[in-house]
Amino acid sequence: MLRRLFAVALLLAVAAGAEAAPAAPGFRVKTLDGRRTIDSKELIGKKIIVLRFQASYCKPCANESPALNRVTERYRDRDVEIVAIHVQDTVLDTRNFVRTNKVTYPVAMDPRLNLGNRFGFKGTPYTVVINRRGEMVARLTGEGAVRRLAPILDRLLKDEGPETTAPRN
Repeated sequence: MLRRLFAVALLLAVAAGAEAAPAAPGFRVKTLDGRRTIDSKELIGKKIIVLRFQASYCKPCANESPALNRVTERYRDRDVEIVAIHVQDTVLDTRNFVRTNKVTYPVAMDPRLNLGNRFGFKGTPYTVVINRRGEMVARLTGEGAVRRLAPILDRLLKDEGPETTAPRN
């Protein structure tokens, strides 16, 4: 009897560990410079996506912007798409933030939190990592998220490799 209980417990533990991460909501944003539209449907299956929800009035966001620039440069040619989504912000303040912080990553606007709320936004900074299957594999809140990105991205790139799997439905 004890062996059966142990076997059932082991099977339940394995099944729980095999559970997939939650699916990311689809999104489509136009970059602040108007040059590009970023559509998750075009990226899923091809790239890892990092959404960085931030704001011009957020001091940690400004402090981490140079590090986010470095992460963007490091992974630019490695099938990682990093996009900053400025929430509850004005276009003018966001443009000032981009200029002041010499931002090299794409920036889009979400002034009313339409997108942020769909991703569980609770405050800036908030970073979501979406794997190639369209699953939210990391949600990082607060300052220090940028420092934690490289190990997460390296692991995903290693685990998923250059070949991709079909997106989950």
